[in-house]
Amino acid sequence: MLRGRWRNIIILNVHAPSEEKSEESEDSFYEELEQVFDHFRKYHMKILLGDFNAKVGREIIFKPTIGQEGFHQDSNDNGVRVVNFATSKNLVVKSTMFPHRNIHRYTCTYPDGKTHNQIDHVLIDRR
Repeated sequence: MLRGRWRNIIILNVHAPSEEKSEESEDSFYEELEQVFDHFRKYHMKILLGDFNAKVGREIIFKPTIGQEGFHQDSNDNGVRVVNFATSKNLVVKSTMFPHRNIHRYTCTYPDGKTHNQIDHVLIDRR
């Protein structure tokens, strides 16, 4: 928790299950995240960041929760879960909102050196 003169800010670091994990495991993670998130209602600003294992695409139906600067065109299942969570908690996926060169957009490189993903994200209160 950070305290400012006018604001109390809570920062939560997360590590979500990967796409290969069971749906029950993913459901359990988001249920627990929701409980923890709701526990901190008194804070003026909440920031979630970390490895969501989520490819957040640029689908128009996810506006205004996401931006046009994400690395992927289409969301995977975890990406949809992140966007749905963000929407339900009045958050935005800021990691998809700022322009970067492609080399700075991805957060994960596979051992082959050619496959890249943007699976780490920052979610912040909508302002």
